[in-house]
Amino acid sequence: MKKYEVAMITIPMFSNAKVYPLIEAYATAPEARGKLLAIWYSDVGTLNQVMVLREFANASDLDAERERMLIGGNAFGIADILVDLHLSTYAAFPFLPPVETGALGPVYEVRTYGMKPGGVAATIKAWKGAYEARHAVSPLLIAMYALDGDSPRFMNIWPYASADARSKARADAVAQGVWPPKGGPENLTTLHSSIFLPAPNSPLR
Repeated sequence: MKKYEVAMITIPMFSNAKVYPLIEAYATAPEARGKLLAIWYSDVGTLNQVMVLREFANASDLDAERERMLIGGNAFGIADILVDLHLSTYAAFPFLPPVETGALGPVYEVRTYGMKPGGVAATIKAWKGAYEARHAVSPLLIAMYALDGDSPRFMNIWPYASADARSKARADAVAQGVWPPKGGPENLTTLHSSIFLPAPNSPLR
């Protein structure tokens, strides 16, 4: 089963142009495992953050890449200026198609929900029932549940052409009665939402 790694990297102010090519070089080096999907920077929410999204064929490849990072001592090629790094491992909701790279944005909303204990299966079921109708309003890039961390949570990522397109799609989905998924909110405890934009070298842009 494919696994996804989300790296939230805090960088010094005004260092974005320096770190993007270093991150790409690290994630696409011959010895690297996994597929680089995105290099995004935060535009709304916690600033000075770069989000790196990678896909791995299996848990073994992800573990090997994580060990390369820890033992190598130069995470994403920017250890000398890195302020903070938080790594999370996810599995996609099983009914979703694979992530395809390309020009899908350029506005990406990243929403992370905390869930009640035992809420993962119920959330997947609720989203499966509502997915097609909501996806028709505006496409979902991925929804995935965390495999590590202190509490159950899941992340969903939505690409939009603009901030106005995001507002319209969300309003239309509610007006049509296709969102939120029936029964879905009952299992949620917290919500954090951020807007990310693609770096010039991001595969998802």
